[in-house]
Amino acid sequence: MSKEEHVHEEASENVSASEESTVESNTEETEALHDELNDAEAKYKEINDKYLRLYSDFENFRKRTQKEKVDLYKTAGEDVISAILPVLDDFERAFKAMEDATELQALKDGVKLIHDKLANILKQKGLEEIESAVNKDFDIEHHEAITQIPAPSKKEVGKVMDEVEKGYKLNGKVIRYTKVVVGK
Repeated sequence: MSKEEHVHEEASENVSASEESTVESNTEETEALHDELNDAEAKYKEINDKYLRLYSDFENFRKRTQKEKVDLYKTAGEDVISAILPVLDDFERAFKAMEDATELQALKDGVKLIHDKLANILKQKGLEEIESAVNKDFDIEHHEAITQIPAPSKKEVGKVMDEVEKGYKLNGKVIRYTKVVVGK
């Protein structure tokens, strides 16, 4: 064998050995990449599953709160209505008593009692009258001017001259403004 053939054969063996080590190295890298890919896919599936469950829980929460809100609106005044029903019963008894009544003062006293009972129930529920404003400055926070009349004196300009309809607050919030006549 000539020297050239011998060198060529050694080079072939070196190339074969190097190819084998490269192939083994590539196979190991491929397996490692497949393991990483499998781990990543498992992690993705786990995260996606958590996301879908969380989204589903949120949707259920949203639907439940909407339903509760609708139910609350439907029954919001239930306790007030239940508290007022005895007053309605009192009015019905008063109407029956009026048919046979001969004494006017007894009827007036009965209606006054019913009025006081209703006012007391509403007060317990947080309703309060806005203080009378006659001869006081007009206050846009509590009053609604329905008309203006000429003031008898300059001191009464901008003051409340008369109260046409009472105003009310519910738990501190104005729910009906006092309707007043203002001097100009």
